[in-house]
Amino acid sequence: MLLENKRITIGITSSFYAIEKIIPQIKKLIEAGADITPIMSFNCYNLDFRGFSKQIEEITGKKIIHTIEEAEPIGHRVETDVMVIIPCTGNTIGKLANGIIDTPVLVAAKTNLKSGNNLIIGIATNDGLSIEAENIGKLLKQKNIFFIPFRQDNPITKPNSLLFSSFYIEETIIKAIDGEQIQPILL
Repeated sequence: MLLENKRITIGITSSFYAIEKIIPQIKKLIEAGADITPIMSFNCYNLDFRGFSKQIEEITGKKIIHTIEEAEPIGHRVETDVMVIIPCTGNTIGKLANGIIDTPVLVAAKTNLKSGNNLIIGIATNDGLSIEAENIGKLLKQKNIFFIPFRQDNPITKPNSLLFSSFYIEETIIKAIDGEQIQPILL
């Protein structure tokens, strides 16, 4: 198994339409041998109206980290091989690109990057081809930041919206652990 004994931190933000897409992917990563540590943003954890938190805790066998104090050691005192923020909202992308670190997911991301670990982003934003385009561009050129390939998810009714492709999650993680960006990024 390609992810055997790999410690993967998964940061989940409040793109509720995309969260249901990652639950089966978390199962696949665990089946591939990964040890998953889940972290949620404040909004995602506090507005958990569909019961995603319970599902994720059952799948991973771990309590979700949802406070800044719990998230701070992730990547530093609590070792990880890679962190994935998926789904990663436009709000989280903007904050990360501009150094605003004010949620559990962003604290863990900063600590991981500071420790030299790689960070993977799975975009899920309605503004990716508008106001968030500049921030995505900033992150695309950053060292140790990788992207799950993404596309417009509905170019007719949401022409600025971007969404990661679930199909490439595992392969992106495998490549990013070795410091390589999967190609193509834009599908």
